[in-house]
Amino acid sequence: MATVTEPSISELHRQSERLEAETRKLMAEANKLTAEQLKLQAERELMPRSMIFQAMLATAALLGAGAAIAKLFFP
Repeated sequence: MATVTEPSISELHRQSERLEAETRKLMAEANKLTAEQLKLQAERELMPRSMIFQAMLATAALLGAGAAIAKLFFP
């Protein structure tokens, strides 16, 4: 049977530091993804309002152009 040697204290400290660094890296990535998700959610909520506003402006422009053409041809 194989015998298992216990790791030394310095080896355990190195593993612990490596795991802590990896954890910090993963937490930073998770925070970045959360911020990106919040940004996309805010844009998604804003988009319908801006589309409605743009549709209203386009309608007003078309009505104004129609009125100008009608006034030109039918004084």
